[in-house]
Amino acid sequence: MNGRAATRVNRSGATIAVDVMSGDRGVAEILPSIPWFLRRHPETRLLLVGDQERIRGLLGAQCDDARLEICHSTEVIAMDEPPAHALRGKPNASLRVAVDLVKEKRADACVSAGNTGALMAIAWYVLRMLPGVSRPAICAEMPGLRQSTHILDLGANLDPSPEQLLQFAIMGSELVSAVENKPAPRVALLNVGTEETKGNKRIKRSTELLKASSLNYVGYAEGEHFFSGDFDVIVCDGFSGNVALKSSEGAARLILGLARDTFGKSLYGRLAAAFARPVLRQMKQVIDPANYNGATLLGLRGIVVKSHGNAGSLSFGRALEEALMEVEKNVPGRILSRVDTGASGRGKTEEHVD
Repeated sequence: MNGRAATRVNRSGATIAVDVMSGDRGVAEILPSIPWFLRRHPETRLLLVGDQERIRGLLGAQCDDARLEICHSTEVIAMDEPPAHALRGKPNASLRVAVDLVKEKRADACVSAGNTGALMAIAWYVLRMLPGVSRPAICAEMPGLRQSTHILDLGANLDPSPEQLLQFAIMGSELVSAVENKPAPRVALLNVGTEETKGNKRIKRSTELLKASSLNYVGYAEGEHFFSGDFDVIVCDGFSGNVALKSSEGAARLILGLARDTFGKSLYGRLAAAFARPVLRQMKQVIDPANYNGATLLGLRGIVVKSHGNAGSLSFGRALEEALMEVEKNVPGRILSRVDTGASGRGKTEEHVD
């Protein structure tokens, strides 16, 4: 579970569109998360987008739940399909229909485990950007020693401008302020060192903009700070962020795999594991990537959450909870109120963005 998933969010009337067909594992793995999620959030409605016959066959009597509605779609976007082809050639794909439901205001948010590039392109095209935001950014939570840290961008913008990095900082700060109830999240900029003299021209210009804003900008972060818990938000370009994300997921699997193999090699190891099981379970809870599933596409006129493509049922449920949390906190409205004032903190009152 992510760092805040233990707090249940129940928003009366909230509706989430769920692309149940996409992802590496597809409908058979995603659908088991639906009963689990509804038990935890009885006030929420789900629009299940995909092949109606397959959904009904897998859910069985669960389909009679008044909180569920099936929105039939006939196409699926492949995980390796070019975003441009998915955008132009598959208007009835489950991923596209789920985003359309947000645009039509039938859903407050949508969640998909599908093709990241296609989801980004379709969401950008259908929902459009908030005023004052030039490009969406992918933001996700990473575990840390003292607390988790939100990182953005994680792959949507490989070469952002300093102005865009400032926008990312504003959006990340507002997300953390909303979901973590922190009035002034600590924002850092990823660099090759923490000294003021380090960094290229883009980093130095971005620093000037961040210092001039009303954000709680606290300086540079290095790669090690992704997991230290020293900062609430770390801003970076999408290339660096994506490499960090994939590296952290690989490192977490390595640690968990080594622990499993080491304890299982001998009778002594298995006995030691029996005594250490509570500690090992707690460690797995903290570092397992499945418990931090659900990256949000910030900057859009609507809430779109990207689940990991190979997410299991429980992990996909975490992504649903992330979407519900952002609906409850009206994250797009908070971002709009901040970017419209250039992070000055003056003027515009928060608006609700559907």
